[in-house]
Amino acid sequence: MLRTAILIALGAFTFGLGSNALSIAQSTSNFEKRNFNYDEWTKGKFSEVVTVTNPGKFIFLAGIGPEREGDGKIVHEGNFMEQCRYAYMKIKKLLDAQGATVSDVVRIMTYTTDVRFFQDALKCRAEAFGSAPIPASTFLVVSQLAWPNMAIEVDVTAMLAK
Repeated sequence: MLRTAILIALGAFTFGLGSNALSIAQSTSNFEKRNFNYDEWTKGKFSEVVTVTNPGKFIFLAGIGPEREGDGKIVHEGNFMEQCRYAYMKIKKLLDAQGATVSDVVRIMTYTTDVRFFQDALKCRAEAFGSAPIPASTFLVVSQLAWPNMAIEVDVTAMLAK
């Protein structure tokens, strides 16, 4: 139990890949989004702080996972990476429907059912974000997700100037 709590806390503090010490993802009129890293060890892993000044539109995505579009059936059972890639494909599609991209994401909460998925989750997220700054991020391990055979669910918050 203590080991699990320590692993969860470690994941929450270390989840991330590729972000700059300070990067501006978007800046129009008075709107400004900035990513900050104050400790050297966090650089390239996650943004310690994301600030948004004068946001115009908040976008909150529900927990997005490997539920197939159309019927909700879980896809890629037993394959964490493909479930993760599917979830991020849906996230990008939903953001696009709101006029946003992954560059507009300010916070991610990633839920998995096994701490051994941690490194794969980092790799999958890095693929999805490409060169976009990595937002403030938390990684949590839970006993079960909403549906049997789900291995990942990602909760996303984004902000736009408009």
